Amino acid sequence: MMTTTLHMTRRGFLQGGLGALTLAVTANGLVSAVWAADAAPQKYGADGMPGGTVDDPLAFVSIAPDGTVTIVAHRAEMGTGVRTSLPMVVADELEADWARVKVVQAEANEARYGNQNVDGSRSMRHFLMPMRRVGASARQMLEAAAAARWSVPVAEVRAVQHEIVHTPTGRRLGYGEVAADAAGLPVPKGDALKLKTPAEFRFTGKSQVRMVDLADIGKGQAIYGMDMRLPGMVYAVVARPPVVGGKLRRVDSAKALAIPGVIKVVQIPAMSGAPAFQPLGGVAVVARNTWSAMQGRAALELEWDDGPNGAYDSAAYRQTLEAASRKPGKVMRDEGDAPQAWAQAPEAERYAAEYYVPHLAHASMETPVATVRIQAGRAEVWTSIQNPVAAQGAVAGRLKLKPEDVKVNVLLLGGGFGRKSKPDFVDEAAIVAQAMPEGTPVKLVWTREDDIHHDYLHTVSVERLESVIGQDGKMRSWLHRSASPTIASLFSDGAKGQQMFESAMSAINMPYVVQNVRVETAEVAAHARIGWFRSVANIPHAFAAQCFIAELAHRAGQDHKQFALDLIGPARKIDPGTMGDSWNYTESPERYPYDTGRLRGVIEAAARGAGWGRELPKGHGLGLAFCYSFMSYTATVVEVAVDAKGEVRVVAVDMAMDCGPQINPERIRAQMEGGAIMGLSLALVGEITFEKGRVKQSNFHDYEVLRHHASPREIRTHLVNDDHALPPGGVGEPPVPPVAPALCNAIFAATGKRVRSLPVRTVA
Repeated sequence: MMTTTLHMTRRGFLQGGLGALTLAVTANGLVSAVWAADAAPQKYGADGMPGGTVDDPLAFVSIAPDGTVTIVAHRAEMGTGVRTSLPMVVADELEADWARVKVVQAEANEARYGNQNVDGSRSMRHFLMPMRRVGASARQMLEAAAAARWSVPVAEVRAVQHEIVHTPTGRRLGYGEVAADAAGLPVPKGDALKLKTPAEFRFTGKSQVRMVDLADIGKGQAIYGMDMRLPGMVYAVVARPPVVGGKLRRVDSAKALAIPGVIKVVQIPAMSGAPAFQPLGGVAVVARNTWSAMQGRAALELEWDDGPNGAYDSAAYRQTLEAASRKPGKVMRDEGDAPQAWAQAPEAERYAAEYYVPHLAHASMETPVATVRIQAGRAEVWTSIQNPVAAQGAVAGRLKLKPEDVKVNVLLLGGGFGRKSKPDFVDEAAIVAQAMPEGTPVKLVWTREDDIHHDYLHTVSVERLESVIGQDGKMRSWLHRSASPTIASLFSDGAKGQQMFESAMSAINMPYVVQNVRVETAEVAAHARIGWFRSVANIPHAFAAQCFIAELAHRAGQDHKQFALDLIGPARKIDPGTMGDSWNYTESPERYPYDTGRLRGVIEAAARGAGWGRELPKGHGLGLAFCYSFMSYTATVVEVAVDAKGEVRVVAVDMAMDCGPQINPERIRAQMEGGAIMGLSLALVGEITFEKGRVKQSNFHDYEVLRHHASPREIRTHLVNDDHALPPGGVGEPPVPPVAPALCNAIFAATGKRVRSLPVRTVA
């Protein structure tokens, strides 16, 4: 039996009873803040992190006397555009001139700003409405202040592009002229708060707003974690146990300390129990520059105890997973009697297949890096982090400080994909800083080899599917059994078997019209740190299910697209709970039902964009796949060309997405295109393997990412159903899962050869 301790934050405890809008004035003018009055009780996932329908941020807008509007971005920027999109929503409701808007990044302060963990494609999903209310409340208060100044009814006054206008006379006041007056007025609440209609939006749903960081990024002036510099800074790298759970037996530092520039050697305490976010342990070398620190690390004489995972071999473990996938597992969804339908069916009507996805590394272009300075009983952190509050907690716990005595400055992230929400590298920096003279800034850097060797890996997986297909081509049963180590093993030592939140990612929540359904999970052990990764368990589940559906369509002699649409059935809204999904990405099933009509819509859009059914050149094929994840609907069609040697070339990708209201279409398209490249990279070349407990890959020469020459010549994105009556869905993660199965289905269409194991590399 697995037990997991969940830690409730003060904010999570209080939010069910708090709901108030407040306003205060600073020396610069107006400050508007909102704590959403309709916040739902906080839910927590199996990992203990805040999740669910979080709708309770304290967001800030300040207006200076010269009219400059400063908007705080409380979510970290790692390429999604959130540091632009959320302030843009505020500015739109505020009726501000974007050219006069300044965006500043919030430090870690969840009590003030609400949830700051940029995971789970939740930023727009959870903060669209709070940000709209912030802007609308400030706009109405400015209007009321101007009306009072003119002694006219407020109905005669309206905000227009950074000015307050008295409609009958044409009199105007700038925002900065009335900001201080507005601060003393009541905050509009409930029915008194007037949001814009979609027809009135000037920025929302448009693509003319430029990313606030774009110019600095283009000029090389943007500050990422790796760019941080402080006077008197020293640099550190860490020699970590080569095997997860291993410990240091002996270290001789003499040769390292003899390296010019090396200052000190600091031992990092060994990991204890479940990995969670704690450092792996090892030895840090501190030097005047990174190169000296790396040379000093290479000179260390180290002896390791490999611990319980020293024999981990990924090839042998694959056989373990395959064996587990062929045996009954823990039942996660059960309708009808799929095993009986299988047992009673003639051999000719049975169809089974197994699919393999290896461990995958995040491999973001910027490796983990953190700078920590400890001074006068306080600590200050500068880092590229997805979850600044987790970093704050880790440093506070390590240094025995109050969280409010740890300031975390959030810098731009050069990629993250889930890796940088885990603050083990920040904790390491705090340990080293504590060992240095007070006030010494320590910049701890992970090399690419460190990043590949010691990542929180995406889980390895074997997925077995079984189905009975009648002579009429109709599906009689569906069994999906997953064998993969669970993310829960991070937080509970020895945890086995996928949890509800993992199974509910494209395994449990399948809406197909079939009478007998069973979804199971095998209880297999983890031998590496298993972490969340862009789109998480949707990757192996969708890969298997979408390839399997294509195989069933071929076996039934039917067009794949039509077979899939028939399997999905008519447009309807399904309560996820009726499918056994009690998680539903922690969202309300009433607000976010599974809408098969929207799923059908993206399938049709992607197929139409790719010219599904058209005649193709020899060696070319089209493949389709679709997925519902993070409250959005996606479908992908890939066109490939396979030559006589089995070399695969991706010709084009058509991607359709229905994420509900399209707040920033340019950034949606950018994330879809990035998802296509990442999905192809994982499918064609991505693989982490183990031997004697050690990761065999070390850098981009043997853990590849898709090169430019292998990228598709064309990626066409199709945004559908821009409906502001719908709640927003996620965008960052949903593009990835359909890519690999669409690719493999295209390979079959081109060659007649099935691919059930990733990476593809070539078609034998």
